[in-house]
Amino acid sequence: MAQKVAIYLRVSKKDNSQDTENQLLQLQEFCITNGYVIYKIYQDNESGKKGRNERQGFDGLFKDARAKKFNLVLFWALDRFSREGMFKTIKYLEQLEGYGIRFRSLTEDYLHTDNELTRNLLLAMMSTFAKLEIQKISDRTKAGLERARKQGKVLGRVPVGEETIRKIRELRSSGKTISKTAKILKISVSTVRKYQ
Repeated sequence: MAQKVAIYLRVSKKDNSQDTENQLLQLQEFCITNGYVIYKIYQDNESGKKGRNERQGFDGLFKDARAKKFNLVLFWALDRFSREGMFKTIKYLEQLEGYGIRFRSLTEDYLHTDNELTRNLLLAMMSTFAKLEIQKISDRTKAGLERARKQGKVLGRVPVGEETIRKIRELRSSGKTISKTAKILKISVSTVRKYQ
């Protein structure tokens, strides 16, 4: 009987260097080559540092794993599976194993050793590196924002001026709806709500 496989795909919304299509093609090819049947493809466009409940695809994967709807979870790389750090990542993988579900990283063959001690050591290192990468991304973003501030660049939304606030109140008091006021002034509905 052919193995039933759940494919898990993830890219961060901020990461333009990769999309799930690149991952999917390679994972599907792997399944075809090995005679695996794809049960379902689970996908998230969220940061891997977000928890299970914040990633709909990830959460669905675990619900179906608990119901034993497949035998194997296949993902492109461990950092696509989770960037929550060593303890949580290992906990997720152990949870899958507790359900009788195996896992496989397409690009990290060295994680698939029969020696449990070696595998756990490698998993700990790889999940720690994934979490460190998240921290580096955060640090670079903060440094870039600080540099922009020092250069006098305005960050975030352009402040709403007194004239715009006056016009919002004028239009609203004349009976215009929130959406009509926003459209007339070419501003967001939330800005109208805030200053009405």
